Amino acid sequence: QVQLVESGGGLVQPGGSLRLSCAASGRTFSSYAMGWFRQAPGKEREFVAAISWRGGSTAYADSLKGRFTISRDNAKSTVYLQMNSLKPEDTAGYYCAAAARFSSSAQSMGNPRIYDYWGQGTQVTVSS
Repeated sequence: QVQLVESGGGLVQPGGSLRLSCAASGRTFSSYAMGWFRQAPGKEREFVAAISWRGGSTAYADSLKGRFTISRDNAKSTVYLQMNSLKPEDTAGYYCAAAARFSSSAQSMGNPRIYDYWGQGTQVTVSS
């Protein structure tokens, strides 16, 4: 079992930045690729980004490339999502997830079914 706990969400003005964290406990963190998803009210869950076991490879949703950056610190069993130039449409619950496999394809990593564990989410609200 892997337990995932997200933090770092909150209210931010348009154009601002936030860094989300996802702390893992349980099985060896470095054995899992990690992903971030988001879901806004009334919308489907959307893939944001994923990162390989050691952090050497990443995958991003095309629409978010350049604004969002995923990273991980295996010594701290934590994955991060740096979000810059935030827009109101970025408002959503953000969820981290752990998967046993990784692909540099956003289409592959964007499939929620490949993830074995999920966190409870942290809310991000972008509003003036």
